[in-house]
Order: sequence, then structure tokens, then C-alpha cells
Amino acid sequence: MLHHPLFRARLTGSLGAIAVFIGASASAVWAAEPAAPVAAPVQSLDEQVQEIKSDVLSIAAELGNLEEKLLYPSDTQLAVFVALEKGEPIEIDSARISLDGQLVAQHIYSFKELEALAKGGVQRIHTANVSSGGHQLEVVIAGRRGGDAPFEIVEHFDFRKEVGPKKLGVRLARSATSNATVTIEDW
Repeated sequence: MLHHPLFRARLTGSLGAIAVFIGASASAVWAAEPAAPVAAPVQSLDEQVQEIKSDVLSIAAELGNLEEKLLYPSDTQLAVFVALEKGEPIEIDSARISLDGQLVAQHIYSFKELEALAKGGVQRIHTANVSSGGHQLEVVIAGRRGGDAPFEIVEHFDFRKEVGPKKLGVRLARSATSNATVTIEDW
């Protein structure tokens, strides 16, 4: 029956009609106009990513502040800062801070940190909870003055912590005799 000429003619005719129908349908689809663009403004993916980054950074800063308030309540907080006297040609290599005989902070300075300190920047080197009363702070600063003349200064300071936050500034300066000196200040 498949080899019968009448069957073949009908099959070929049907296939031809189907092909013409498909071709006409496809050309009608391709000729159709594209859909009109959406009128509402759509943010690009980059804008969305930047907005999310901004939100995340804001939340991180807020969480950092909350964490500091929880870990270091203002009644017991002690913060120690390091600064250079402006215009001093003294380079700090490292700083060590001991509180009541225990090492609480040490830092080795990078070139960028030294530049920032020389321009008047301040570094918070230590934050802790400290009980009210008398305490002793030991500061050890190692560095170079002028060219390559190394130095190490060890100073002891007594201070009193009252209820409320306490901020101490450790300032390094050059004395009149060209020796580096360390002073401590309430900030």
C-alpha cells in the first residue's frame, strides 16, 4: 500500500501543504513587530549591585558600632591612640603597649601608616574594658630619627580611670636635645 502511486501523491501533497503552512506561519511571526519596551524605569544590574553594596557597608558599619558598644561599654572603656607631633622627622618602626604589666597591643608600622601619622593622622592602637581606679601604662616605641639612627623609648605612665570612657593619646615628639620623647595626654 505504501508503494501505491495514489497514496504517494496524497502523502506528497499533504507534506507540501504542511510545508507551505509552516513557512507562512514563520514569516508572519518574523514580520510581527517587537513588543513595546516597558515604560517603567529598570535599573541596570550594575546599579542594583552598587545599591546592595552600599546597603551592606552601611549595615556593617552599624553592626561594628553596636559590637563596640556591647564589648566595651562606655563606663569601662579605655582607648589608647598613637600620634606624632606634626612636622617631626621621626619614623616609628613599632609600638608596644602594656597595661598593668600585661602586653595588650603591639604594632609594626607600614610605609603608608607612617605617612598618615606624619600628616597628623591618629591610630587607635588599643581598646579595652578597664575597671575604675589607678592603672599603669607602659609604652615602648622603636624607630629611626633623621636618617638611620635607631632608638627605643620605654616610658611608664600612671593614670586614673573614672566611671565613663577614657581616651589616652600617646604622642611622640623630638625634644630640644634631638632625642625622641613620648608624652601621654587625656583626649
